Amino acid sequence: MKGLHIDQFTPDYCPEDKNFTLADYEGEQPRWCKGCGDFAILTALEKVLATNKTPANELVCVSGIGCSSRFPYYLKTFGFHGVHGRALPISTGVNLANPKLKVVTIMGDGDCFSIGLGHWIHALRYNPNLLVLVFDNEIYGLTKKQTSPTTPLGTSTRTTPDGPYLPPLNPLKLIMGATGVSFVAQAATWMPAHLTASIQKGFEHQGLSFIRVLQRCPMFSPQAFGDGGKQRELFQFITDPEGIRVDPSLAQVAGQITHDPRDLRAAQELANSSDHSENPSPLGLLFQDPSLASYDQIRLGHLPSLSPKEKGALLMKKLKSYGS
Repeated sequence: MKGLHIDQFTPDYCPEDKNFTLADYEGEQPRWCKGCGDFAILTALEKVLATNKTPANELVCVSGIGCSSRFPYYLKTFGFHGVHGRALPISTGVNLANPKLKVVTIMGDGDCFSIGLGHWIHALRYNPNLLVLVFDNEIYGLTKKQTSPTTPLGTSTRTTPDGPYLPPLNPLKLIMGATGVSFVAQAATWMPAHLTASIQKGFEHQGLSFIRVLQRCPMFSPQAFGDGGKQRELFQFITDPEGIRVDPSLAQVAGQITHDPRDLRAAQELANSSDHSENPSPLGLLFQDPSLASYDQIRLGHLPSLSPKEKGALLMKKLKSYGS
């Protein structure tokens, strides 16, 4: 468990008129490989935190295992580097223990879609108030090029030299079939402005904001996602007034499709269509339902509002009952 120094909790640490910059959130020097998309995600999140003037002591970054999961060390906030596939239950626990904290959950495609898949599906169902960023580079990078659930057919890896035996998992299709899903978006590291806008949209949402971030690993999957977006026909931006803004400068980067993110059935069809190689993969907000109550609202809504003194008295009463 990583935290802040005690002097950072003084009243003057975060005055209301403070101008936030990226330096307010920069932790240790990142040790990712040169050209890794993780740098873009880190910078995008720091920009969102600065824009929202989020005090560093009001945010917790939780991760599992993988290259992406070094993230907590690189943010000057509270951090929890968990075990493989368990970032979501840890994050849910943090959210229930202190709903006032903003929780950002960081996972890779293996961490979330493989060993953590059971937690992933239930987290979508529970809808805890979390910002979830999944870094998908279609490979296990930390273990040096092993097959992940999203590795395309024909990709030679250390575990499947002749390529995977099964087609890659479509995370969007699986998500849109889950009960309780409230926010689903997809972005890419090679379009930092759109990535930042996507994270900002998820940051504002009350409930589980799931953002799949497409990236390539410069060491083990440089060909991922059309050589990192060079094949523009593989992608299309989702445009809608209620969705994620697409800068006009990106018109030459990918095509565009009009889609209402409030329409669940349309979002499911869009997710299903991305299963086929002839259909471009969507970038933007697929679905959002802000009317769904988050899990902390449901759970804590059943509890009486007590002062710290009243909570202490109840605790002492319970402890004394074991001694009688």
